[in-house]
Amino acid sequence: MKSLSKGHKKLIHAWAFYDWANSVYPLVISSAIFPIYYGALTNIKNDQGLVINDTVQFLGYSFNNDVLISYVTGLAFIVISIMSPLLGGMADYIGNKKNFMKFFNYLGALACIGLFWFDLVNLWFGLICYFFGLIGFWGSIVFYNSYLPDIAFRNQQDKASAKGFSLGYIGSVILLVICLILIMFYDTFGFESESLPTRISFILTGVWWIAFSQYTYAYLPKGNRKGDARTKDLVLNGFRELKTTYKKIKSSFGFEPYLRAFFVYSMAVQTIMLIATYFGVGEIQWAEGETTNGLIISILLIQLVAIAGANAASKFAKIYGNINVLIVINIIWIGICVYAFFITQPIQFYITAFFVGLVMGAIQSLSRSTYSKYIPEDEKDTASFFSFYEVTEKIGIVIGMFMYGFIAQVTGSIRNAILFLILFFAGGIFLLFRLKLKTKT
Repeated sequence: MKSLSKGHKKLIHAWAFYDWANSVYPLVISSAIFPIYYGALTNIKNDQGLVINDTVQFLGYSFNNDVLISYVTGLAFIVISIMSPLLGGMADYIGNKKNFMKFFNYLGALACIGLFWFDLVNLWFGLICYFFGLIGFWGSIVFYNSYLPDIAFRNQQDKASAKGFSLGYIGSVILLVICLILIMFYDTFGFESESLPTRISFILTGVWWIAFSQYTYAYLPKGNRKGDARTKDLVLNGFRELKTTYKKIKSSFGFEPYLRAFFVYSMAVQTIMLIATYFGVGEIQWAEGETTNGLIISILLIQLVAIAGANAASKFAKIYGNINVLIVINIIWIGICVYAFFITQPIQFYITAFFVGLVMGAIQSLSRSTYSKYIPEDEKDTASFFSFYEVTEKIGIVIGMFMYGFIAQVTGSIRNAILFLILFFAGGIFLLFRLKLKTKT
């Protein structure tokens, strides 16, 4: 494929299209179908539909089903946090980060396909697939995000980032709807139960992810540097790249202060995204049999509204500056948390989902492009830079989830934990206010 120059519309579109390919994973696997399937598989209910046993046996021990999946999730994020900076440095050193991105892409997609065999008999295999699905998705994101300053100039990066998230929201919704049709009308398609089309959804997710990513790989450049991939000191040089990048971040104006602000408010954002479904199940007074449908509708609403949020943030940032817009978004998040503390009815949950989607798309898209703008235009080690961004986010997720669980356990209320997240948003606003930029970003 002919090499395209930086800033070329087709190159930017090809890069953004990877969001279309990979976003099916967080929606189908992390948010919608797999959590419902996992709960149905591991919860034993009585004739009235009440859960009477939610423990599973794993490696000779009994675990609460939610605790077990949380342990696996936490372990995956710890591995990613340790692994990402080193791999980013290695990828920059050998100058072939596209191969790194492909490896994690295919690892995650094949792990999704492997979830087809997830059942209580093969619990260990299913959890391994779930674990490597997380590793694959977040590992590939490190290298995908690092391409942003390579393929787009500063004045294009906000719009390019928003385009990526928008394509991701649209693509993931399309596949989710296909999967839901298969599941809800399973008898029409000749399936004996909902189980088989649900597990087929996992295969479709992996196939979608691999198939559509090929368009991205056809146009993305190999990498920026031309190190010796065969060197015996590859790992050592990876550490050297990492050390060099860290020094640049420490000495460059605005880099470290922005990462601190991102770390604080991202803790709250990511925690809300991960616990929203559990909040909807436990705190909203759904009519009998409407819980699953209500949650699916809310998830779809969030995805669709997020498209408008991502694009609006890009336009407002061009007028008012990235940091000012991020401050306003964090203020809106505080208002959402306060409102969520009092809601009990489905219609209130839908209203909350609407505004969550709006600011979720805005803050995700703008946070990525704002960080990208701090990277010098002539910088070659973009994977190393974005590995720090990803680690900041992942450590924030681990801390945020721990704090959420701790507050919920101590106070006995999920609502109190939601309210507590206001402190993270307030901290983010404070740090963003302190941040002074050399140029308008």
